[in-house]
Amino acid sequence: MGFLTSLPRQMVVTWLPLGIFVFVLLFPFYWMAITSFKPDNELLSREGNPFWVINPTLAHFNKLLFHTSYPEWLWNTMVVSVVSTFVSLLASVMAAYSIERLRFRGSKQVGLSIFLAYLVPPSILFIPLAAIVFQLGLFDTKWALILTYPTFLIPFATWLLMGYFRSIPFELEECALIDGATRLQILWKIVLPLSVPGLISAGIFAFTLSWNEFIYALTFISSSEVKTVPVGVVTELVEGDVYHWGALMAGALLGSLPVAVIYSFFVEYYVSGMTGAVKE
Repeated sequence: MGFLTSLPRQMVVTWLPLGIFVFVLLFPFYWMAITSFKPDNELLSREGNPFWVINPTLAHFNKLLFHTSYPEWLWNTMVVSVVSTFVSLLASVMAAYSIERLRFRGSKQVGLSIFLAYLVPPSILFIPLAAIVFQLGLFDTKWALILTYPTFLIPFATWLLMGYFRSIPFELEECALIDGATRLQILWKIVLPLSVPGLISAGIFAFTLSWNEFIYALTFISSSEVKTVPVGVVTELVEGDVYHWGALMAGALLGSLPVAVIYSFFVEYYVSGMTGAVKE
């Protein structure tokens, strides 16, 4: 580490790459923000500074919130994401605990098969799922998304929790079994409290995937009042070859804020959970 003691070397080796990385990462959000506040005449003008707003306006937010169904899309996205995340975490905890802690024959193969199921592209899965949704009479309802999202949330969340459960010492469970505790008591009172970072990490991952999902929401939902934010913004704010860029960017900006807030509050747990999952 003595190589980084001088300031010029720190600038070249550390701060310059970090600066480039942060710029590339945050520039799309900056562009969304300035575009959502630009009036239409600035958006269509070739003059002036394209990276700044001269006369900011809230007209695009007014159109988005009061002249479209965006509040309903936001509510639908929140409901679907929260319920799907809860269901997926419940199933993933049970699956990961049974695979890692019960030590039955073929548990490793079962864990591998669950993770391989995550690698199946949603563009292939939505074809058989569409037939099931139609047969159950769930087309064009939020339940169609709530019941199909766990098909890609559970496999990765299970794999993530398997890695974290593996890091918990078996001796804790053995002592609890000697004292007469059941498996459910061990899971609820010992394993889950020690696995909070892993649970938060899996929950953030599942919530983010549910919030941003597009293919299933586009296939299974047709009514405007039932659409989610990713589908509603794209389908309702694009009229033929006319793109309402201000409202589109405002919708994208508002739609990205909940996930950004969740990450900012739980980033330490998220990193800890990912580290616990892959360290072995």
